[in-house]
Amino acid sequence: MPDPFPAIKRELQRRRSEDGNPAIQLFGRRFISDQTVPELLSEFLLLATSKKRIAKSIIDKGHVFPDIDVLKNWPPETSLAYAPKSRLNLKLFALIGASKLETRHKSHRDHYRELLQRIQERIIASGSAGKEEILKTLENLFLGFQRVGGQRTWCAQSFLPIHPEMLAAETLWNSTKAKKAEDWDEITERFNHFFTSNQHRFLARGGELLYLQLCNLLRQSSDIIRTWCKDVNAGLDEREMTPALLADALSEGLNKAVNSCPSTVGALAKFIDTGAELETAKHTDYLDGEPRYVQCGWCPAETWPESLLFAAELLHLCDATIDPVERIYLLETACAMQVLRSLCAQSARYADHGDIIRQGSGALNYVWAFSDPEGRSDTIKRISRRSVNSIQRLIQKAIRHPDILKNIKEQKQREGISWKDPYKEADRRYGHKLFLTLSKRLGMIVPRRGKGARFVLTDHLLRYLVLTTIRPGERMTYDTFKKQVFQRHGMAFDDEHLRGACLWCGTRPLTTLGDNIDKWLSDMLSSAGMLVQLSDSCSMVENPFTTGRENQQ
Repeated sequence: MPDPFPAIKRELQRRRSEDGNPAIQLFGRRFISDQTVPELLSEFLLLATSKKRIAKSIIDKGHVFPDIDVLKNWPPETSLAYAPKSRLNLKLFALIGASKLETRHKSHRDHYRELLQRIQERIIASGSAGKEEILKTLENLFLGFQRVGGQRTWCAQSFLPIHPEMLAAETLWNSTKAKKAEDWDEITERFNHFFTSNQHRFLARGGELLYLQLCNLLRQSSDIIRTWCKDVNAGLDEREMTPALLADALSEGLNKAVNSCPSTVGALAKFIDTGAELETAKHTDYLDGEPRYVQCGWCPAETWPESLLFAAELLHLCDATIDPVERIYLLETACAMQVLRSLCAQSARYADHGDIIRQGSGALNYVWAFSDPEGRSDTIKRISRRSVNSIQRLIQKAIRHPDILKNIKEQKQREGISWKDPYKEADRRYGHKLFLTLSKRLGMIVPRRGKGARFVLTDHLLRYLVLTTIRPGERMTYDTFKKQVFQRHGMAFDDEHLRGACLWCGTRPLTTLGDNIDKWLSDMLSSAGMLVQLSDSCSMVENPFTTGRENQQ
């Protein structure tokens, strides 16, 4: 069984405990299909930018990671805790007007009107624009930053994470308990009764788990990291292989990414949330004068190799001088791709595939065989479909590891007649169906419905691969690019790697598929302006964006 990081107590033999689910026992607490792609990043950045606590050590807001010494000397049986802001006033101001009528409680509407009045009183209008017009403009501005949750109650929605002041904790409205609520003051004074902030329904711990993976990586020794990188030809540089340097660079990059909009927008968001009316934040963000902390879960300690690749990819995206909103979308993709990679890499460690698992696979011992988006080759489509099916079987088998089955058996003995087999839910929401669902959300598996699921690339995914595999402003040969993508993601495009995919899937490899089997990939790169043709036999794939560090010099 995986050792947890942090080394906290887990109740694996109790079905109703958070860690009783067989998939959580393998992958950590937790990845689940209910969490959207944007909210993986939002939760990750919320934790990264919030005040954090490890036992008596406090990591102030703005410090993305704890010090390396703290990570290496993490107290046993101690969870990471963080203190996110609820930002109810900001959400109410921006989102209640676009929410469903039936979700707007009278107390919400009354406080909304009071909040508008207070903000309007603080506005100093000049020129032709009146206060009401300015107020409406502000509402429309922040409504435009709505990212996900349009069908939810206003307080459960999320903003585009372009500033720390727009990152908010999950807050769910308990509508059944609120029928007798009189006013907003009563609601906020009894915050834990009328709202739920620890259910993890939408911010479902996936972002927390990704953050813990990085913390776990940063406590590894440089020697172990360098040895692994050399063994798998990871293509990382000194900064990316040295935990102290990586932590500093990643902290700087993530802070830059989450402060990508003009500071005026952040100042306006802060004013709307706490400047016009402070009492709400006092009740929602504090308890008896102390910050309300949320306890994080755990990640498997052995997952640091895939976390290293994730860290390097985040760093490349943060270094590149690209549109700030596009960077956010690419970071969302990075988080989702890391979830998929984590599911496969961890499953490969625990599924009994014998020698086959290392034949023809990437650095993390799995393969995704890609076909061209148009599906012109029936042979490649069949290989890709087998690959999708093999990955699902890999994950399904891994969460049925003998150690996990032993825990499930003890659950059954303890629960008796009330026991229910947990594997149906584990497969559907946490296991191989999660892989399928998340891949389809990314457009990486088609069709979205029906039979014949296969791996394909979209223009966005290809752009993501170039920007994360190649450092900003650099280039590598087309063949090297394919090999690096294969090593990091297990993605097979050409004759050599597709034949390896056949081996990994346990089927007879074809003698040859032809030299032009990956022409569709080079055509996509060329159309994106990222392929430089040096000669008939040599092409270079280029990351055309410079680094912010270069621009500062």
